[in-house]
Amino acid sequence: MLTQYCVPSYSTNHIIKFADDTTVVGLITKNNEANYRTEMSRLVQWCHNSNLFLNKGKTKEIVINFRRGLPQHPLPTINSAAVERVNSTKFLGVHISEDLSWMTNTTSLAKKDHSCLYFLRKLRKAQVPPPIMCSFYRDTIESILTSCITVWYGGCTASCQKTNSECSQQDHLCLSALPCGYLPHPPH
Repeated sequence: MLTQYCVPSYSTNHIIKFADDTTVVGLITKNNEANYRTEMSRLVQWCHNSNLFLNKGKTKEIVINFRRGLPQHPLPTINSAAVERVNSTKFLGVHISEDLSWMTNTTSLAKKDHSCLYFLRKLRKAQVPPPIMCSFYRDTIESILTSCITVWYGGCTASCQKTNSECSQQDHLCLSALPCGYLPHPPH
């Protein structure tokens, strides 16, 4: 099945496909969401015609809108079932929230970092050679902390940046027993 034929009808909409996930992004101007709703209906019909199953339980809508006095838009439907509207969603590994604050993403990264630090401590306790510990750090922990950093770090609040910095400092404390030549990048 080639999904390349599933293309948007309007220039204000984009259809993003990755593996088995499809995302419809629509720009709604002047409270006119007709193009977005039509695009959603077309996607549902295209999937039906192509014998593709849309998982209604996994389908979510997030609205990013910074205007005051927001009108409440009706929920989109798929085969007469309402789509759930959420405050944040995970898109290609990055948590995006409706206010674009990035706090949800930073908190998620910090949790992953803390769980991986446990294994780094176990390696240190087992007296694993420093090059292997540094390799584990760079491949596992540092890659988590810097995942999509160019997308979210610039938009982080001071609180988000502090959380990320604290994670880096804790990581470096854990690695402090290593010879200087093996220490990964210094904390911010």
